[in-house]
Amino acid sequence: MPILSMFYGIIVRMYNEDGGKHKLPHLHAQYQEYKIVVDIDTLEIIEGNFPKRQYHQLLAWMSIHQDELHANWTLLSGGDAAFKIEPLK
Repeated sequence: MPILSMFYGIIVRMYNEDGGKHKLPHLHAQYQEYKIVVDIDTLEIIEGNFPKRQYHQLLAWMSIHQDELHANWTLLSGGDAAFKIEPLK
């Protein structure tokens, strides 16, 4: 699963889930032992949980980079490689 970005210990990934259980644009993030799947459009949690602070950092990053996240979703859905996205600073 390609890593799109890493910041403050959060690793953000996205991959093509052809026929997968999450049929909408989403990303996967990990912080230590916590894992979460978040809808790119609504920024709502689909699955998992995160510490509150890291969840808010992830949401801030997603809000800033929503267009890039959609572009990566489109690329991956078409079988192409994703590109890296600037980390939260």
